[in-house]
Amino acid sequence: MTSIRKVVFDIGGVLIDWNPRHLFRKVFESEEEMEWFLANVCTYEWNVQQDGGKLFSVATAELQARFPEYSDKIALYYGRWEEMLGGEIKETVEIFHKLKSAGIPLYALSNWSHEAFPVAYERYGFMKEFDGLVVSGYEKLLKPDHAIYRVLMERYGINPEETVYIDDNKPNADAAAELGFRAIHFLSSGQLRDDLRALGLIV
Repeated sequence: MTSIRKVVFDIGGVLIDWNPRHLFRKVFESEEEMEWFLANVCTYEWNVQQDGGKLFSVATAELQARFPEYSDKIALYYGRWEEMLGGEIKETVEIFHKLKSAGIPLYALSNWSHEAFPVAYERYGFMKEFDGLVVSGYEKLLKPDHAIYRVLMERYGINPEETVYIDDNKPNADAAAELGFRAIHFLSSGQLRDDLRALGLIV
């Protein structure tokens, strides 16, 4: 088996607890209405467009035109988006630090808007410890498109066969596997620790 030399992390859902419900539970009176809003108005798919480089102001105005009755709540999505950021996922950040202490180069490949990423980068100390980051909003590319993985590989000289890739989104993990990475679909910090140990990494 080829030894593992590098590790690539997704950020949201793996190292940081990002969830729009952290904000919208303060806004909606019922869980049911909130879930309908997130499933039908400010959807995951809509948010991903901004991760690909679309401006918050443009996306917000377009959606308000489609759902005028929710105009004020749509405005909150990016107007108060920082409230969607929970804390670090402590157990995964501990794994991150153990890998770092062992001398393993660590990288990030994240779908994240270029308008929002700088705030998160400043908020969480571990973000400055990556050996390299590739963020979709700056590249105008999105996972699971293979092109953004190739940006990471070429920019930082990453051989996927010697690299673990970790993501809580299964299609993104599957795309990494298609390119030859040792892909881990993240479900929990405990599962991640077990999977890394199985690959010979001490965490």
